[in-house]
Amino acid sequence: MKVAFLTLGCKLNYAETSTYERAFIEAGAQVVGSTEKADIYLINTCSVTSTSDSKSRNLIRKVHRINPEARIVVTGCSAELRREQISGIEGVWKVFGANEKSRLVSETLGLECGGSLSEVFGAFSTGERTRSFLKVQDGCDNFCKYCTVPYARGRSRNISIAECVQNARYISSKGVKEIVLTGVNTGDFGRTTGESFLSLLQALNEVEGIERYRISSIEPNLLSDEIIDWIASGTKFQKHFHIPLQSGSDEILKKMGRRYDTALFSRKIDYIRSRLETPSGPKVFFGIDVMVGLPGESRELFEQSKAFIESIRPAYIHVFPYSRRPGTPAASMEGQVDEAEKKRRVAELEELCARLHNGFVEENRGVREKVLFESSRKGAMMEGYTGNYIRVSRPYDKALVNTLVDIIL
Repeated sequence: MKVAFLTLGCKLNYAETSTYERAFIEAGAQVVGSTEKADIYLINTCSVTSTSDSKSRNLIRKVHRINPEARIVVTGCSAELRREQISGIEGVWKVFGANEKSRLVSETLGLECGGSLSEVFGAFSTGERTRSFLKVQDGCDNFCKYCTVPYARGRSRNISIAECVQNARYISSKGVKEIVLTGVNTGDFGRTTGESFLSLLQALNEVEGIERYRISSIEPNLLSDEIIDWIASGTKFQKHFHIPLQSGSDEILKKMGRRYDTALFSRKIDYIRSRLETPSGPKVFFGIDVMVGLPGESRELFEQSKAFIESIRPAYIHVFPYSRRPGTPAASMEGQVDEAEKKRRVAELEELCARLHNGFVEENRGVREKVLFESSRKGAMMEGYTGNYIRVSRPYDKALVNTLVDIIL
């Protein structure tokens, strides 16, 4: 049985696909490339924008042309939101929604049922030698006005700390040195098990063999001072935070239905810097998400947002234009922003991102840091990341792969 895997979207999807892949291999299947003739094609879809939905449908049609006899199995956010449409595409054998993922492999292979409808699907990636993405949480209860995630991935739920630790130990046994914690609303961990996110971090910190942890994304209102203080006490968690901002305008944040304002966000950044930075040590890497062009975002409000972003000095901005998603409150809001204007705003923030990132790298010049070098070879060079997420290149040396190396930036 030959199986091919195709994945669109976020790190969470990649962690899930990797978990499906391990299960198929354990069942005796052979993994082949996505452009090869396979008996089963598993497509993990994304629906964050209308373009993502379109790409998901196109992938299904593409693999059907490669082998019209193959079973095409579809899962992911587009599969959940557009189930009827996806099911109707020629070649699709079965669609697995948000609460059916744990049964995907067993049902596809005709094995004994491997899970229940309500079960949370725990997942982690094992494709890289140096880094693994560990899913600890899924779904979201926030229902922001522009977002389809609560409909696509369901309500906030999580696997237990015990299962997270078990998965981290397995990852460690494969020689992986760094784990990135992933989830839809990662900081909401504990919603279904009565545990806390801090307790999870403390338990994972004790796993032998894992030398570094990163939190892929956490809402500012869920990143408590207690968590920050614990990280600052000397742990394996790095000086690297990805915190969604979405807008630097309080008016737009309110329209979005976000659960914080710019004052809270700014205080959080300041507090982290005060606890984790020293004059001669590494600076904290802050990545932020920013959406431009929400209906009602005037040029004045955009400029206000841009000025706030400059004031907090993140090291990276993941900027994206608002995409009108059917069924969300924002889709029917007045003041839809012109697509060309959205592109201009994206370009402005990308230019700001380049400037801020260069400034961050300069701020760290002369600082001692550790780099975890990766196995991928780029010409005669190898690359790795410092704890505070600065990419470093050096001449390739096989002996340095998957090792932490002291350097002066």
